[in-house]
Amino acid sequence: MKTQRWFLPDTPDVLGILRQQLEVTIRAMDALVAWAGGDGARADDVRRLEHEADEHKRALQQALVEAFTTPYDPENLYTLSRGIDWVVNLAKDAVRESEVMACPPNEPIAEMAVLLRAAVGHLDDAVAALQQHRGDATAAADEAIKAERNLERVYRRAMAELLEVDDLREVTARRELYRRFSRIGETVAEVAERVWYAVIKES
Repeated sequence: MKTQRWFLPDTPDVLGILRQQLEVTIRAMDALVAWAGGDGARADDVRRLEHEADEHKRALQQALVEAFTTPYDPENLYTLSRGIDWVVNLAKDAVRESEVMACPPNEPIAEMAVLLRAAVGHLDDAVAALQQHRGDATAAADEAIKAERNLERVYRRAMAELLEVDDLREVTARRELYRRFSRIGETVAEVAERVWYAVIKES
């Protein structure tokens, strides 16, 4: 008599894969901070890490397809990964825009880059906490949003200072770069809000 065996489908560590994506994104933000601080060679690192982050995004997408169960709603996990991907994509685009317009980063850009790095670090803390301490996850998400609000203060101050600049070309280029960094910050805040949504939905 044959013994029938049942095998449950794999349950991949989707949160672990998401954290791998965040780890690469953090390294991209470190490169962005160095680039914004004057190390132009780090632009290549931002571009390289954007491609590496894409690999983890695709790995998460495949894991969500294959997973029998997931600790959070698959749609929320997908949305978190997509938002994190947008952060590093937008960072790469900002670097490229700076190069195309021959407009190197200045002090406000450097300040905003530092705040973005801090915000993404808080996102990593939030995702890490999703596994065990959901209250810590939302607290970390709040910290990411706080960093984004500080970035917006730098953005508004920098835009106001452009009123004192006579060179129209510089004003146009700086305004575009400032807006790009502001958009990265908004994307970080959207990811943080999604952390809150994921926790609320599972409560």
